[in-house]
Amino acid sequence: MTQQQASHEWTVIYDGECGFCKECVRWVEKRTVITALPFQSADLARYGVTYERCSKEVVVVINGKVFGGADAVAKLLRVSGHKNLGTIVKLSGPIGRNAYKWVAANRNSRVVHAIHLLVKLFNR
Repeated sequence: MTQQQASHEWTVIYDGECGFCKECVRWVEKRTVITALPFQSADLARYGVTYERCSKEVVVVINGKVFGGADAVAKLLRVSGHKNLGTIVKLSGPIGRNAYKWVAANRNSRVVHAIHLLVKLFNR
């Protein structure tokens, strides 16, 4: 457990019906300690988020502070040992946010399916 984890509780709320989302959460779980909850069955009010929000983006809650979409991905990359990549996602600003929105809106596309397969390959 890293020093950052020792002082933070990380909860990831994701789409439990999306294969790509589940595989990405598995990837993070292999690298760090998180609590991962599918939004479809989570007590969302406990975390101060809505079903509508969680159906559109991954949410990370760190000690009560909520991050969504590309910001959540940047946080997860950083805590799972990919600090530089997380910083790039964060600093990319609107490019990263728009790329995240595209992936989230096109979860069933061939492009996202190909990315899903790559993540799956790295999860072995």
